[in-house]
Amino acid sequence: MAALFGKRLRRSAMTTAVAAAAVAALSASQAPGFTNTQNGGHSTADATPPPGDTATGNSPYYTALPQLNSPTVPPSTGPGGHGGTGTGASEAGIPATVLDAYKKAEAELAATKPGCNLPWQLLAAIGKVESGQARGGNVDANGTTLKPILGPPLDGNGFARITDTDNGAYDNDTTHDRAVGPMQFIPSTWEWSGRDGNGDGKKDPNNIYDAALAAGHYLCRGDRDLSQSGGLNAAILSYNHSQEYLNTVLSWLEFYRKGTHEVPDGTGVQPGDRSDGGPSPSPSPSSPGTTSPSPGTSKPPKPSKPGGSPSTDPSKPGGGGSTSPTPPTPVETVAHIEDAGTGKLAATAGDAFAERVAVRTENAAGKGVGTVKVKLTVVGDTDLAFSGGFKTVTVVTDSTGKATAPPLRAGEDTGEFTVRATVVDRKLPGLDYTATVSARQADTLTRTDDKELTCEAGGQFADPVQVRATYKDAAADGVATTATLIKSEDDATENDKGPYFKDADGKAIRTLKGLKTDGDGRLQLPRIYADDATGTFLLRINTTGGATLTIELKVTAAAATASPSASPSAT
Repeated sequence: MAALFGKRLRRSAMTTAVAAAAVAALSASQAPGFTNTQNGGHSTADATPPPGDTATGNSPYYTALPQLNSPTVPPSTGPGGHGGTGTGASEAGIPATVLDAYKKAEAELAATKPGCNLPWQLLAAIGKVESGQARGGNVDANGTTLKPILGPPLDGNGFARITDTDNGAYDNDTTHDRAVGPMQFIPSTWEWSGRDGNGDGKKDPNNIYDAALAAGHYLCRGDRDLSQSGGLNAAILSYNHSQEYLNTVLSWLEFYRKGTHEVPDGTGVQPGDRSDGGPSPSPSPSSPGTTSPSPGTSKPPKPSKPGGSPSTDPSKPGGGGSTSPTPPTPVETVAHIEDAGTGKLAATAGDAFAERVAVRTENAAGKGVGTVKVKLTVVGDTDLAFSGGFKTVTVVTDSTGKATAPPLRAGEDTGEFTVRATVVDRKLPGLDYTATVSARQADTLTRTDDKELTCEAGGQFADPVQVRATYKDAAADGVATTATLIKSEDDATENDKGPYFKDADGKAIRTLKGLKTDGDGRLQLPRIYADDATGTFLLRINTTGGATLTIELKVTAAAATASPSASPSAT
């Protein structure tokens, strides 16, 4: 990268030294994600960037480093707050939508590529050095940047030279390519690596959900394991082919691993120096809706024209100026949260709920309020969760004020559970929904064969008893089942004679509980033995859901033992 970025006017020797020190400490760490087993135990300063293309085309990045101390949440803010006090408090704050995108990308990669071990903090570290977390979180309710974030033209003037590959479709440049969006993908890379992270049917590099998921897949290519330092370093270097870039990203990764907190969109701290010595972004805006200049496109402010209106200070008498009151944000106008037609929340263990939680945020006049974040939480210790295994999800209301949660999925825990809906960044009473999970059930039980079950007294039945449970003609898996040797068709109490099972100690028992059908609804009972009683006996099998099957067991008298033949008389 030294050959590519010869204009690092702002990057001092001290900054480089701090980065090297931070990375050296990181390499020596034994924390998960930093076991140094794939590069011979050398520090990351000895790593050699691999050849090949990069995600960003080696575009400029922000070189600011985090504080060396562990970040802590400012005491005055709490979860979701933002403030300027506390060790590393401002730097550790990540805009809410951006943070949500990183965590959702981590969850999807954990499901689709579990061997990669991608931590969301790595996406946050790359997002920090590429775009300052989407310019401090200047994104709309769907996660799309309010203004495009574009790197400088890759014209070979201090950078790699990449002529236009997308006819300006992504970067509005028909001469050269530019890195695009909060994760700074060049168009040619986005074309094959782009993903739809927010489910809107589009792959937009300017959307933080799409870009974060694409970055996760890009980093997890091949058989990389990011919990090992060799795989981690290779992944980062594939994003931007620079040793200093690797050092910077690793510093932020370690910083974010120590702790972060959520801040409102549009209020995140933006980085300073750039690797090409270009202008730094303007200070973080005080409210969502304003944006900072893109890297390489900043322009100095225009000077006031002679004779133009002078600046005024309304705090001074005669200042001649006035300021308009700041209009309330949408969430500040919300007066209450209402149900929006949620049906009965009920499902069988292991199944998805047919109904989804739907809510509506309204102002004091009863009108729906859009672009408001609503948090839905599964309360308590239960394996009930939203799709993807999330116990908490955040959804955004549409223009009518309505928001619908992802589908709920029942675990194995049965009973009634609570799902709570609250408005984010607004202290209002929430809504509690009851979600009922019923035990798996079957409505039909049948034997898998029709062989007659017979045995001699004192022996054992040669053929096993196997049954299959179904529910509405489909295999009923995981259904709780009980098998009892009963006295008669009309008396279902346990018999005290005849066939029996054996427990772990070899003792006779005539009731088996805690049985469950397999994935195909099948269940094979343990071997059955017979005592000295003969006749026809009954085995009854019951399941949750009411399915019952009664099977006949026949015990015959033991065959008589032939006596030894008399010895022939001597003649």
